[in-house]
Amino acid sequence: MPSGIVVQHNHVSAEFYGVVRSDITAIVGFFDARNWPDGKDKGGFIQIRVKNLFSFEQDSHYQIFDNVTKNAVRKFFQNGGIELEVFGICIENTTDLITPLALEDTLIDFWDYLRNEEDIALIYVPIAAYLPTEITKKGRIFADCEALYSFFLRHCFEMNNRFLIMDAPQRLHDDLLIDWVQQFRDRNLDYASYGAVYYPWLCSGEDVFPPGGVIAGMFVRVEKSHPPLGIQWPPANVVLQGVTHLDIELFWDESQYYIENSINPIILQKSKGVMVFGARTLSQDPIVRFINSRRILNLIMEQIRRDSEWAVFEVNNPHLWSVLSRDIKYRLNTFWEAGLLTMSNNGLKYQVLCSQANNPQESRDQGYVNVGIRLQPVGSTEQIQIDLNLGAR
Repeated sequence: MPSGIVVQHNHVSAEFYGVVRSDITAIVGFFDARNWPDGKDKGGFIQIRVKNLFSFEQDSHYQIFDNVTKNAVRKFFQNGGIELEVFGICIENTTDLITPLALEDTLIDFWDYLRNEEDIALIYVPIAAYLPTEITKKGRIFADCEALYSFFLRHCFEMNNRFLIMDAPQRLHDDLLIDWVQQFRDRNLDYASYGAVYYPWLCSGEDVFPPGGVIAGMFVRVEKSHPPLGIQWPPANVVLQGVTHLDIELFWDESQYYIENSINPIILQKSKGVMVFGARTLSQDPIVRFINSRRILNLIMEQIRRDSEWAVFEVNNPHLWSVLSRDIKYRLNTFWEAGLLTMSNNGLKYQVLCSQANNPQESRDQGYVNVGIRLQPVGSTEQIQIDLNLGAR
């Protein structure tokens, strides 16, 4: 099996209730000053919740969205997307998006709002790949999309339950693209596992567009086609809908070159059609190299955080530690039965520690309850330590 794809089979048919959603997607668009909605100023934004393309097209704000965002929404639903949050943010022009200081100043209110939207699991910013890219005579690459991608990668890292879908910049191909990805990863090492890059751009007839909207819908389609929790399945090796051909033609035998460099190639399989043939994050850390491993961790950490919020109001004593350990083990067992976890080398499914050993008096006096968890998600090469700190901040 080629690297970049990890397959996990499961035979669980039980229903899951109260499990964190991992399919709700946010597509983020921008309005220039000519198209600001009534009553909105720079940095203001609107939000539209839609479950199909028709409801988006019928919204009163549909006409002021740019064609890039409209097409991304269309491709999302065409490829299996189910529930979507469409944001439109007011900017003066695209110069507000290309420097970190200007970007953070413009998006400060949006960022605060997004932090409180707990259920969003996937983020896509379609305009990013259209921003200019400059290649100097010495081969240095300056891509104006970097500030946006870094901003949202950092947000996904801080929330710890989100994943960013990224398009390759429009003018970058082959070694130039690989060089840029390596440089961008080096500048965002702490956040690299929270995003993935897709290449090349796609075509539908004469229309050429970045792949992210298609990919976001495909993520949801793969997950929902493998109940009860399909997040352990790599979002790859499925035919993409609404695509006739590739802007830059790639075939199977060329794909390994890109996969090894943390780029997920979209290829033409003559017997099947256009399909994604890689499931790598930007990270080269073997623990979170695969998208499904990263997203399993996102789901588990967010689920346990929500399950355990009640504990911060309880007396921090051995009885609380015992109850927390029991409840977390029960939740982890449901994830084990759904196929999200794999056995460690020492034969353990998972481990939970919540006792005096990791809850010393000093920590309790500060209002914290500490839980240590060790587990190995599907696709990861070794166990991962999760330290959950409940309580005061």
